[in-house]
Amino acid sequence: MSVLPLVFTSGWASGINAYAVVLLLGIFGATGLTDEVPESLQRTDVLIVAGVLFLCEAVADKIPYVDSVWDSVHTVIRPVAGAVVAALLAGESGSIPELAAGAVGGSTALLSHFVKAGTRMAINTSPEPFSNIAMSTAEDLGVAGIITFAMFNPQAAAIIAAVLLVLGLVILGFLAHSIRRFLRRRAQRREERRLAAAGTRRVPPY
Repeated sequence: MSVLPLVFTSGWASGINAYAVVLLLGIFGATGLTDEVPESLQRTDVLIVAGVLFLCEAVADKIPYVDSVWDSVHTVIRPVAGAVVAALLAGESGSIPELAAGAVGGSTALLSHFVKAGTRMAINTSPEPFSNIAMSTAEDLGVAGIITFAMFNPQAAAIIAAVLLVLGLVILGFLAHSIRRFLRRRAQRREERRLAAAGTRRVPPY
């Protein structure tokens, strides 16, 4: 499938910000920069809804803990959006290529969503809000950059998306291991303090 690189890239980006993907693809198609975007994504109502939801995400995604709630809600939305966009890019309704594209886009979106949501949960342990703002801005710029690049060089964009996905999964695994180790140590320290306090109370007075 010649459209597979664009399908993979849009799936990865949808897992991070599905509304930005729909909005950008629709704009690129409507302005004639590419003929790969189906007309259904270029409709005015689709662009307006995607634009409004993108603005909502742009705000919610930069507020500590609100971003994690937003991510939880989008655990289903982003993979579904990735699958739908991928299927539309593949065309030929009901065909095997369309179903395969939907599977690729949806699964890739799900993986990148897990990376995004897990990373944000780790960042939310920081007491200051600036790391959330910086990460959210970097994600928005990354999605815009890679989707734009995919319009002109889909193969290279897909390679970049694949590398970012693998790196994200590795980092997520490291963060999960570090968080589990931190929680075990904290539980151990609490247990030690509890035992020490219990031992002190059992010491008979002089």
